[in-house]
Amino acid sequence: MNRYHLTHVTDFSYDGPVSESYNEVRLRPIHDDKQTCVSFRLTTNPNSRGTAYLDAFGNWVHQFNILAEHRHLQVEAKCVVLAHDAAALPSDDTTLAELDSRREELYDEYFDFVAPSAYVPHLPGLAELIETAEQNSGGTVAGFAQAASDLIHERFRYVKGATHVQSSIADSLSVGAGVCQDFAHLLLGVARMRGLPSRYVSGYMVQESAEGADARLEEVIGGQASHAWAEVYLPHGGWAGLDPTLGKPVSLRHVRVAYGRDYNDVAPVRGIYRGESGQRLSVDVSVRPELNEEGHEQLNNAPDGQVEEPVAAERPQQPAQQQQQQQQQ
Repeated sequence: MNRYHLTHVTDFSYDGPVSESYNEVRLRPIHDDKQTCVSFRLTTNPNSRGTAYLDAFGNWVHQFNILAEHRHLQVEAKCVVLAHDAAALPSDDTTLAELDSRREELYDEYFDFVAPSAYVPHLPGLAELIETAEQNSGGTVAGFAQAASDLIHERFRYVKGATHVQSSIADSLSVGAGVCQDFAHLLLGVARMRGLPSRYVSGYMVQESAEGADARLEEVIGGQASHAWAEVYLPHGGWAGLDPTLGKPVSLRHVRVAYGRDYNDVAPVRGIYRGESGQRLSVDVSVRPELNEEGHEQLNNAPDGQVEEPVAAERPQQPAQQQQQQQQQ
């Protein structure tokens, strides 16, 4: 059981004055039996008053508008999260043959997480990955999911700038590289084409205090922006978290913020504004465990948090304007 402090700051700087900025953020961590959102605070500069609601996937969405002219917008989210249980890969002995016999049933029940999407189309280029993962699966659904995650971690390079926020898996397949957003989408594509429901997870990764290549990779991923991974549905085990970027199981150091069909459903910060000015985006994320007086990670001492009730929010009318959002690194 670990307690973490998270700060996510997004800065938009504009080349000239802009106005009528309409924004929505998905930055409040999930609150469930495995993870407690002890506190959450969202502030903006210029100041604004927002509304909040729960979307179709159970994610908190906060909306705010800046109508007056401004040249800079800062969005800061601060929260404290208590992680209860590591989401280890559930035990599931479902065979791939049994999965094939249940395809229609799973398709009907989990349509949103099986159907192709703009970011995760069903492409012929995934066929070889599916075949290889199946050969390494031991004939089980859980084995296939793990083999697919391992294969993506081994085959694709983590390279910032290789793709962009609108990239689909076609781009990462073409260049053989990407960032966590692309790695998660690739795993979704492989799983869905094999008939396994799977969903995109937006969140954070707390860097482990260690040396070596793995620690350096975690620093690059966890210290710059939000993280992303995938969950695959196992018929007898439920949702199983897999992180193809790190090539490791999802652990207590993965903090979940939002679920969706792909990145489009869970973008941490998204908005539009009126104006001809260009924009520059910067993101700073601080994710750290709480330390005690001896400098050790603080465990098992977090109080229960109060959870806000969802507030019904009317969406404002949004004229055609320029967009602003960030890629998950």
